[in-house]
Amino acid sequence: MPSRQLAGIVAGAVLLVAGAALAQQPNPLDNIPDNMPFSVPYGMSIGADKAREVIAAAVTEAKRRNWPLVISVVDGAGNLVSFERMDGAQLGSIEIAQHKARAAAKFRRETKIFEGAIQNGLNYIITLDGVIGSRGGIPLVEGGKLIGAIGVSGGTGSQDEVVAKAGAALIK
Repeated sequence: MPSRQLAGIVAGAVLLVAGAALAQQPNPLDNIPDNMPFSVPYGMSIGADKAREVIAAAVTEAKRRNWPLVISVVDGAGNLVSFERMDGAQLGSIEIAQHKARAAAKFRRETKIFEGAIQNGLNYIITLDGVIGSRGGIPLVEGGKLIGAIGVSGGTGSQDEVVAKAGAALIK
């Protein structure tokens, strides 16, 4: 009987020590940055001519790689400015390309950021309206100001991202 009591006391002590150690672990959600992240100011929205140039650069890259994709460009508020569905691109990617572009514009960051956050267990991200956790949405920043965003869909996330970056590279 005394050995059972001793075993119970030892087990309780172990649980107390383990609980205290777990309580000391920092919560990644409590990390408060000094500066506001992704605080690129909004500028004048991208015009139709420039949006078509961005899409043309992206289409050139997609054709070079033989990837039939859907490409959209939105203004700073997330409104569609220009769009192209390449021959053979899947129909399901029409809305996804636009969603990626809207999310990149409205949240002022690449959609790859959301993908990484979700993969790292920050699942609250999926509860935010307008988020899409997939690469291929990239803000268009000119002169330090956000003028719109490009969204690409139809391939793997990395393929979408490569083509979106080719289009975004046109903006300086």
